[in-house]
Amino acid sequence: MSDFTHFDAKGNARMVDVGDKDVTERTATAVATVAMQPATLALIRSGGVKKGDVLQVARLAGIMAAKRTADLIPLCHPLSLAAVDLELTCDPARNAVDIRATCRVIARTGVEMEAMTAASIAALTVYDMCKSVDRGMRVTEVRLIHKAGGKSGTFTAS
Repeated sequence: MSDFTHFDAKGNARMVDVGDKDVTERTATAVATVAMQPATLALIRSGGVKKGDVLQVARLAGIMAAKRTADLIPLCHPLSLAAVDLELTCDPARNAVDIRATCRVIARTGVEMEAMTAASIAALTVYDMCKSVDRGMRVTEVRLIHKAGGKSGTFTAS
């Protein structure tokens, strides 16, 4: 278990001590997709969903979620985010809403979890707002696609 940073030598859960790490700019981008029926996507695009503007509410939910990541994920460091950006794009060819969340911080630890949380919660918000017309929607492809900064350097998903 010693290969995992969130466990001590005895296998006990612990918050990683980042006190000796350098303060650097760190960014992370995560994506998610919500696949749905063509009629559901048409409702989103036309503004016909009864609960309101799906893309704007999901964007706000993602931003709010990024700011609360440490409250949601055990052992995650609370961060003072410098920026959170969410892009939500409708893709009629795939009957999907694609979500891209990018977070930036100047800190001793990265923002991968904040970006993943933002993308996930934005996707769940799309589902929640549209579930009355399409319970078969699927949240898929939640993943980190890019991270930069810190000792481990840059990661870009292939």
